[in-house]
Amino acid sequence: MSDPIAADGRLIEIVDVRKTYVMGETEVHALDGVSLAITRGEYVAIMGPSGSGKSTLMNMIGCLDNPTSGSYRLRGTEIRERDDDELARIRNQEIGFIFQTFNLLPRADALHNVELPLIYAGKAAKERRERAKQMLDMVNLGDRMHHRPSELSGGQRQRVAIARALVNGPSIVLADEPTGNLDSKTGVEIMELLADIHRRGNTVILVTHEEEVAARADRIIRLRDGRIESDRTAPPAPAPP
Repeated sequence: MSDPIAADGRLIEIVDVRKTYVMGETEVHALDGVSLAITRGEYVAIMGPSGSGKSTLMNMIGCLDNPTSGSYRLRGTEIRERDDDELARIRNQEIGFIFQTFNLLPRADALHNVELPLIYAGKAAKERRERAKQMLDMVNLGDRMHHRPSELSGGQRQRVAIARALVNGPSIVLADEPTGNLDSKTGVEIMELLADIHRRGNTVILVTHEEEVAARADRIIRLRDGRIESDRTAPPAPAPP
């Protein structure tokens, strides 16, 4: 997107966003007046019990869903004013998605899975392969690039998914329960990788129900009943003696 980031660094601006689903004769208020701003380079965790609205908020930020009312601006552009083609381009080029279930193509090898966003972006084959190889090397899977998902461990599959999320150089990395299907040791490794991605300058937003995962973020937003219950910034680490 060509729109500039706000002067104070705000990448995301959400103002009084509401999302209502009609289920038969019942209205479900998944989001009920949420307002927040996220600046470029932040590492944010979104937490809350089941039904709190955290997945709906993640979908909204990822341009997978539109609010019923309220404003969502990404880089100063009102997302509700964008058509489907523009939203698809934003999702492909501005946002990297990491899912709990990996969402890899089972018959494609790791290299082709990572290439996919570049194919949708219309990049040339040679450029796609080189970029995908770079990303797989970055997540320490250069020697597994021709393995299919069934030939990889859960942690390796999540690394492929992370490489795919980063291949287009997105402004935002959205991670939905990125350690949910992994054992504790592998989960720690994936969180270290996300921390490294953040250190490289990416804005990282993750949804999690695990306190130890959220504790790694710089800011924790807690939702309850579609509203923000708390929004706190972690204190800076103490300076070394």
